[in-house]
Order: sequence, then C-alpha cells, then structure tokens
Amino acid sequence: MLLATEFDTLALGAKIAAILRPGDCIALDGDLGAGKTTLARGVLQALGLGSEAPSPTFAIVQPYDPPETRIPVWHIDLYRIEEPEDVVELGLDEMRREVAMLIEWPDRLGKRLWPDALRLHLGVESQSGGQTAARRLTAQVPSAWEGRWPPS
Repeated sequence: MLLATEFDTLALGAKIAAILRPGDCIALDGDLGAGKTTLARGVLQALGLGSEAPSPTFAIVQPYDPPETRIPVWHIDLYRIEEPEDVVELGLDEMRREVAMLIEWPDRLGKRLWPDALRLHLGVESQSGGQTAARRLTAQVPSAWEGRWPPS
C-alpha cells in the first residue's frame, strides 16, 4: 500500500482505529522518519485524542484511557530498549488483554512479540522530481486480523 502523503498516513490510522479493540497489538516497524509515529497519531486522533500525541521515545510507554480515547491504548516506543529482557519491567504482558498496543521498534522485543500482532512495515520510497518521499506499507497479517485487514 502506497502512502503518498502525511495525510494518507493519518487517514490509514483512522481506518485502523475503526477496527482496533483491546487486546490488539500493532507492531510498527521502519527506519527513523518512516512514519511510525504519524501512523500511531492517526490512530489516536481517530480514537478521540484531542491533542497531538507526543512521541513516547523518552517515556517509552504513553498510556491513553477513556474518555481521552474510545478504548484504552498504550503507545509504546522501544527505541531506547537495549535488551529484550528489559521489556519485562514495562508490564506489557500484564496489560496485553486490557489495552490496544501500538508498538514502535518492535524488533527490540526479540521473540517476545506476540504471534497475533499485526506487523506493519513502513519504508520510504524516493520520488522523482524532488517531491516529498512516499511511504510503502507492507503488512504481515496473522489469523487474528483476518477479515479486519486491510481496513476499509
């Protein structure tokens, strides 16, 4: 799926928000600047967040709860995590079924990423003519997401 503009990325986030439910995990993968946080912001805005969601790079976990959002969501950025074992202290396993999770840098989890997580990879594609680069989204869709992905 090609996301030509930031608006397209935010719009996809809104479509994802419409199908997101507690217990869902979305793993957002891609290089720095690929659009992971923009996609997460699109989800959070569509879930009702009235302000712009900060990047959770320093907080690592940024929780959102009703009435701030329609459902409880944890926006997680694992960029600063060095070892998969360090994730245990974050309490992700304990909250797994109670909140929806948007996880940036999921590779930091190692083998701890749940098999039912929707894996979305954002890659930057260069454009000719000096245009802003587009993003190419590819998805690995587990059976838990069949019938919901791609969102309409």
